[in-house]
Amino acid sequence: MNYANLDPQQVLDALDVVGLRGDGRVLQLNSYENRVFQVFLEDAAPGREAVVAKFYRPGRWSDEQIVEEHAYALELAAAEVPVVPPLVLQPRGDVPGLRLLGHPPTLACLDTASGAHRYTVAQRCAGREPELEDPAALRQLGRFIGRLHAVGRRQPFVHRHHLNPRVDGRRALALLVDGGFVPDTQLAAWRDTCERALEAVEAAFEAVAPLATLRLHGDCHLGNVLWRDGAPHVVDLDDAMQGPAVQDLWMLVSGDHATMAQQLNTLLEGYEQFSPFDDRERALIEPLRTLRMLRHSAWLAARWDDPTFPLNFPFFGSAAYWSQQTAQLREQIEAMAEAAAAARHEAPPTRWPALDDKPFDGDGFS
Repeated sequence: MNYANLDPQQVLDALDVVGLRGDGRVLQLNSYENRVFQVFLEDAAPGREAVVAKFYRPGRWSDEQIVEEHAYALELAAAEVPVVPPLVLQPRGDVPGLRLLGHPPTLACLDTASGAHRYTVAQRCAGREPELEDPAALRQLGRFIGRLHAVGRRQPFVHRHHLNPRVDGRRALALLVDGGFVPDTQLAAWRDTCERALEAVEAAFEAVAPLATLRLHGDCHLGNVLWRDGAPHVVDLDDAMQGPAVQDLWMLVSGDHATMAQQLNTLLEGYEQFSPFDDRERALIEPLRTLRMLRHSAWLAARWDDPTFPLNFPFFGSAAYWSQQTAQLREQIEAMAEAAAAARHEAPPTRWPALDDKPFDGDGFS
C-alpha cells in the first residue's frame, strides 16, 4: 500500500478490516495534506450510507497527536457542540498487522507487505460555506466557536502543536532559507523584510503577555466551516492546536478596517455568551496574519517533494512569487505598526488588509 498511490481496492480493504464494508463506490476528495476518500457502505442505515476515510500523511503527526485530536472531537460531540467526530473502530476478526489506538479506538494502524498506513473514519457530513453578510449568522457562528472554546478551556493539549510565534516563525524562515527556495535575486530583500516582520510579530505577542491559551480548531477559515441544517459545523480538526482564542476568530472576518471591526464585534456578541474573550487579543490579528503568510510558504516548501505540489502551485519558487511575498510582508509591517499604535491609543489604525481566503491546508507544516 503506497500512500501517494492508494487505489480504491486498497481503501476498501483498509475499511473492511475495521468493520466497515464498502459497496465498491469510492470517490477521492480534495485534500493536499492527507488522502481522503468518500466510501459508500453495504447495508447502511438510511442517512448513513457513506463515510469519509482519511489516510494520514506519514511523518506529519505522531500517533499521540492524532489520538489527542480525536479525543477532543469526541469531547466536543459529547458536549453537543456540532462537530463530526471519528467513528469508533472495531476489528473484523483477528487481523494481522492491525493496531487500533485511542480510548475508544479511533485510529487504525495497518501494516501490509507493501507499506503501512494510519487512517480514521467519520460519517459523511455535507453542507455549504456560511454566508456571513447576515449579522445573525455571524452571531450564530460566534456562539458556535464560543461553545467549542468553552470545552477547549477545560484542559490543555499535551501532544498537539502549541502556537509559539517566535519558534514557529523562525522555523519557517530557516526552512525556506536553508532549503534554497528563495532565488538569489530575491533573497536579500525578502530575508531582511521577513526578519523585520518576525520581530514585529514577536513584539506584539510580548506586549500582551501573559496570554491565556486553550485547545483550538486551529485553521478556522470559512472553507473549514460547514453550514448544515441552519447551523455551523466543523468536520475536521486536523490542525487543532493550543493557542489564543483569537486564532479561531480572525480568519472569519474580511474587508476594510471598519468592516472587519464590526464583523468581529458581531462575532463576539455570540462568542461571549459561552466563553470569555480577552480584548487585548485584537492586537494579535495582524501578527497572526503575518505568521500565517510565512508559514504558508514554508508549508509549500516542506511538501515540495510531493508531486501534487509542483503541479498545483507552479508559481512557488519563482522570482515573481518572492517579490510579491516581500511586498506583502512590508505591508504587514505597516499594518502591525498601526495596530500597535492603536493598542497604545496613539492613533486609530488607518486600514486593515483583507484576508486572502484561498484554502490553506497545512498550517502546521512538518
